[in-house]
Amino acid sequence: MTKEVNRKLSSKDKKVIDVFVDLGMPRNLAKTLIYISESEECRSAEIERNANLRQPEVSVAMQELQRRGWVKKRDLKKKGKGRPVHIYKLRSSIDNIVEDFEKQKLKEINSVKKDLSELKNLIEE
Repeated sequence: MTKEVNRKLSSKDKKVIDVFVDLGMPRNLAKTLIYISESEECRSAEIERNANLRQPEVSVAMQELQRRGWVKKRDLKKKGKGRPVHIYKLRSSIDNIVEDFEKQKLKEINSVKKDLSELKNLIEE
């Protein structure tokens, strides 16, 4: 069973989040990613409290992080009745995730360059 940790986002974490946001990542996604990257594994309620997010924001961020293959989820059964608790952890290091994000952004840049080049050619004709 995982022990819940109360670890607030540091000023460095907040700067990293701001850079991700400047690069086009939604703030809730960046906050969730950075929080998880600093934890061995964590629960969504822990992220909500310590990253100052609401439950739906964490839920949407988790779905996107899982879709991108950056986070994996496991269920922890509670004693008695009730829904299991979801436990999250990164699939790979934050460095690898940043590399993946960089590749995605460079692909977008190349696509914009191609479109701009095509636009110039069409205007010159």
